[in-house]
Amino acid sequence: MPTSSASTTDSAKSTTGGVQSLERAFDLLERMADAGGEVGLSELSASSGLPLPTIHRLMRTLVACGYVRQQPNRRYALGPRLIRLGESASRLLGTWARPFLARLVEETGETANMALLDGDEIVYVAQVPSKHSMRMFTEVGRRVLPHSTGVGKALLANVPDAEVRALLSRTGMPAATEKTITTPEGFLAALADVRQLGYAVDDNEQEIGVRCLAVSVPDSPTAAAISISGPAGRVTEAATDKIVPVLQQVAGELSEALASQNPA
Repeated sequence: MPTSSASTTDSAKSTTGGVQSLERAFDLLERMADAGGEVGLSELSASSGLPLPTIHRLMRTLVACGYVRQQPNRRYALGPRLIRLGESASRLLGTWARPFLARLVEETGETANMALLDGDEIVYVAQVPSKHSMRMFTEVGRRVLPHSTGVGKALLANVPDAEVRALLSRTGMPAATEKTITTPEGFLAALADVRQLGYAVDDNEQEIGVRCLAVSVPDSPTAAAISISGPAGRVTEAATDKIVPVLQQVAGELSEALASQNPA
């Protein structure tokens, strides 16, 4: 007796045990995000390999649910209902990261932070303060421009130069201190240093007297970086050699924790 093909219907289960239509819908949302948030059906078909009728059916459902909206030009854009999900997820991400940040504080003695790239800005989503009386404090939820921060450099280090230049042209490069990098060429050179060294430095660029060391979280589901910050008198070059390996190890462990899945 012939068996039916699981790939012929969206309601069929995928080979991973999930529901194929859900997997396809989330894949389309991620492709839309990668494309800047607005795409046409033909672009989605070309990038995903799915037939246009299937994409149209999935997009119609996502529009009805508010996760996608159809523009007057007939293209599709990510919908406002995703904002609430994203805000809740970023808060949870900060909660999950706190034990790892606490370990950073224990091992380095300095304030530990986690930040994400949200549009053209850096947003801090978690912090565990140092136990020193003189310590750095960044309010969770604070937004800053990437060019003056260690986490900004860590997050943009592997972004193509053309995209970095476009971001900088949109945000501008105002000087927070006399040491802030204020030219695209200077910032791109700093990103090249990050790629070579494996970590980023904010040396009095956001605030005079403060140094920050940052690394990206590898394979994070959304671009994320962790950092430590402290007085320049404590976060010295000698301290950097000891702190960076700890940062890199904790970032790797956090990456593994975020990638792990609970069994169904």
